[in-house]
Amino acid sequence: MKKTRFTSNMVIIILIIYLLIPLVATAIYSMFQKWTGILPEGFTLGHYASLLSNKAFLLTLWRTIIISIVPIVLTVLVTLLALFAVTIYFPKLEKYVQILCMIPYTIQGVILSVSILSLYAGVKGILGMRLVMLIGAYCIIILPYIYQGIRNSMHAVNMPMLIEAAEMLGASKLTAFFKVIVPNIISGITVSSLLAVGIIFGDYVLIRNITGSSFQNVQIYLFLA
Repeated sequence: MKKTRFTSNMVIIILIIYLLIPLVATAIYSMFQKWTGILPEGFTLGHYASLLSNKAFLLTLWRTIIISIVPIVLTVLVTLLALFAVTIYFPKLEKYVQILCMIPYTIQGVILSVSILSLYAGVKGILGMRLVMLIGAYCIIILPYIYQGIRNSMHAVNMPMLIEAAEMLGASKLTAFFKVIVPNIISGITVSSLLAVGIIFGDYVLIRNITGSSFQNVQIYLFLA
């Protein structure tokens, strides 16, 4: 038992080191003027000072943060309610819902952006707004990641049994879901949301095709810089 635990701990430590090395190396490189040998030379924080004093970059960063938060919040809420309804009331439909939620895996950003523009570019009102189109596109792209993370967490906590126990204590199904289930799956929601943030932050194709240069995110700013 001790040998197995030691081996598992070593594997985890090696994995953590492997994942941290690129991040640490990038952080160190950003604090020096050059790194052409074994050790970097010329320690400076001037790069950070220049970046944080750049109003255009800060505005772009805030735009990216906002455009990341809105689709994630919408997708998490819709996914939670959908999984609640499917798990409690329509368990036989779960496999079909899963198939539908996995479809965006196969959709390329170029195809999705062109399709959305073809459908809504000439529409008047809120659906014709480029920013609304972009939020909808991001909701589609991150749906598989949000869905799979929340679904796995719900299966891990045995949601039907917990809701049944809460009902025996006088709570309604919906109350039990939000006060018992959601707090128990918050880690899964957090991990899925962070993954979605990474996807949206790294996007270039969707925002470039849908909004052009009228709404820049970090990737477009770096490309044009």
